[in-house]
Amino acid sequence: QDEGLRALDQSMDDFYAQARSKVGDEQPPVLAVEQSKWRHQRDGCWKASDRLDCVQASYHHRIIELQARYRLVDSIGPVTYLCDDNPPAKVVVDYFKTEPPSLIARQGDSTVLMLAAPSTSGARYTGTNESLWEHQGETAIRWGFGAPERKCIKQPEAAASAAST
Repeated sequence: QDEGLRALDQSMDDFYAQARSKVGDEQPPVLAVEQSKWRHQRDGCWKASDRLDCVQASYHHRIIELQARYRLVDSIGPVTYLCDDNPPAKVVVDYFKTEPPSLIARQGDSTVLMLAAPSTSGARYTGTNESLWEHQGETAIRWGFGAPERKCIKQPEAAASAAST
């Protein structure tokens, strides 16, 4: 009965359909499983003290996740960061023009989605246990629960493309 939720639900349907058309008949059906897990999490909002805020936040996050993971919006990247002067400690990032802005970062076999977060200066992105903060030409990345913040430098584009071949 809420017009705002109806619009979010329609937007979700549209982006889910776009993602489905990109993956086709994938085996195993990862997208369908992800969507089912999301619905279960969203339906858990009935326990929240502010149900409407919980449901809205759930929709917003899932829409951004679909847009980024299935590349349904424009992006910048990949951008490679070398952390603590240690080449194996590299983080590869794609930035997405979602609302709010988001990124997908990969380190080794681990991939995380981060959303832009309020910052008094620079650009800050946060995930469940990860963060990336760019400020005055410097980048700090935290990867994992309780992990220390690492100083990272952006690898020049020519070097990044040579390293990936």
